[in-house]
Amino acid sequence: MKKVAIVLGSKNDMEYIEGAKEVFEKFEIPYEVKILSAHRTPEETAKFAKYAEEEFDVIIAAAGYAAHLPGVIAAYTLLPVIGVPIPSSDLKGVDSLLSGLYLPQFGSKKKV
Repeated sequence: MKKVAIVLGSKNDMEYIEGAKEVFEKFEIPYEVKILSAHRTPEETAKFAKYAEEEFDVIIAAAGYAAHLPGVIAAYTLLPVIGVPIPSSDLKGVDSLLSGLYLPQFGSKKKV
């Protein structure tokens, strides 16, 4: 089994993934946490996504505000990308949630 990648845009968001880390450790699921930003390190983020299949089976991307991180990663990989909203703004994560919900679906028949 390959690992689960947990990607955060900032070290400041680490508290929001503690529960996931506990579950992975309890069930002995290998994982790795990476700090990558869609805005501050876009090239590094794209490179990670392009080669993620070599080490990972799935990517969890936690992001706040407009939550661009899951979409940027999804643009460069065929792996499943799970976007997790972080309550960074006054909207308490609703903005992040809506941003992720309205990403174009791979293989979708809907017109965007």
